[in-house]
Amino acid sequence: MSHHRSSCLASIPLLLIILSFLLASFFDRAAGQIGVCYGRIGNNLPRPADVVAFYQQRNIQLVRLYNPDQEVLTALDGSNFELILDVPNSDIQRIANDSTEAGIWVANNVRNYIKGVRFRYISVGNEVQPSDTAASFVLPAMRNIERAVSDLGIKVSTTIDTRGISGFPPSRGLFTPNFRIFIDPVLSFLVSKKSPLLVNIYTYFTYINYIRDVSLEYALLTPNKTVVNDGSNSYGNLFLALLDTMYAALEESRAGAVKIVVSESGWPTAGGTAASVDNARTYVNNLIQIVKTGSPRRPERAIETYLLLDFDIKLVNNCSDFSRSRL
Repeated sequence: MSHHRSSCLASIPLLLIILSFLLASFFDRAAGQIGVCYGRIGNNLPRPADVVAFYQQRNIQLVRLYNPDQEVLTALDGSNFELILDVPNSDIQRIANDSTEAGIWVANNVRNYIKGVRFRYISVGNEVQPSDTAASFVLPAMRNIERAVSDLGIKVSTTIDTRGISGFPPSRGLFTPNFRIFIDPVLSFLVSKKSPLLVNIYTYFTYINYIRDVSLEYALLTPNKTVVNDGSNSYGNLFLALLDTMYAALEESRAGAVKIVVSESGWPTAGGTAASVDNARTYVNNLIQIVKTGSPRRPERAIETYLLLDFDIKLVNNCSDFSRSRL
């Protein structure tokens, strides 16, 4: 099942006080599998040192950084956080074409900080689509980055979203033909290196595009009765249904051993249908409980998940720049 976004999600930068309101109750109870995405798009952003201190006060241990911002990496030095660091989409082709460039990138952004920063994964690109110029360069860039960090024990992956999957119920999940051409070689690399696949999952996008069929409670992960029955598995919230659709697609592509890390999830606080601070708080508090116990298809493992909450503008002035189809 695919669709086009029916409306734009406008997310304003969140002040520390609003973020504190959202995070006040759950990080102290987290089992270490929940992290946050540290976005740097916006005006009047807090100093990185203040953000790091804020995260430390709330027992946040996992952080995703979308580009190698030197000021942020310096602030993270000695913090004991574990970090996902992205290779920006704009750098992929250059790194793919020249292993020396990959070595320079790693030297500047990883080796310079390795004594004080714990690098968990490097994500080569974020939501690259098969039609993007960068698509054919993602795997060569992953290989070059992996060679450059092979002595450091850092896993290399890429980040996708749910535009490339279809199928309902979750057990029928599979990659669309165009996306499979792009992702299958990447999955072979991940299997060979025992690296995870990073996936951005937003129930909000499904809700606003299927508002007649998807209840707000199901999208907000509010504990309720079973909504979807799928053989021996049942689903009472949309997040786990989307996650298991992705796992089914991996299995269909002979990559069922690949672990999924949910590299972004969240709910907007303003600017769209059902966007509010209260709904965002409901979503993240429900999510924090859900990811502790895994999904019906993968009940044996907690779900490592990163929340997109802070200081980011997910969709801003030009909605067409972010037009996308998702489950």
